[in-house]
Amino acid sequence: MWLPIHIDENRPEPLYHQIETQLRGLILGGQLTEGTLLPSIRELAVALKCSVITVRRVYQDLENEGLLRTRQGTGTFVAGVDLTAREGHRLDRVVEAFERAVETALQLQCTWEEMERILRETYEKAKNEKEVGP
Repeated sequence: MWLPIHIDENRPEPLYHQIETQLRGLILGGQLTEGTLLPSIRELAVALKCSVITVRRVYQDLENEGLLRTRQGTGTFVAGVDLTAREGHRLDRVVEAFERAVETALQLQCTWEEMERILRETYEKAKNEKEVGP
């Protein structure tokens, strides 16, 4: 199974954190549903061009959170996720994106009015594109 996970070696976050955050997002966002079989640790490490140890850590962390479950000899699967956890994650992801955007805007000395205008225009553009479709 292919997972839409992209790592950026230029980002300050460690690779395991980037992978873990994205995989958690896919699970809590509902793109990976309960019972979905994930790639083996080795397969995902090869696909992402990273260490097996890195992927093992991600799987173990997410299993400790209750998001994954591993069956010896069968593989690693997505566990059932509480609806409240999904909703919280959905909003957390938006907050994280806004925090990065605000940090960039402040570094570039944007005013509140400029940020507000950019957000409004970006939202309207994305909404219109989604309504029109590909």
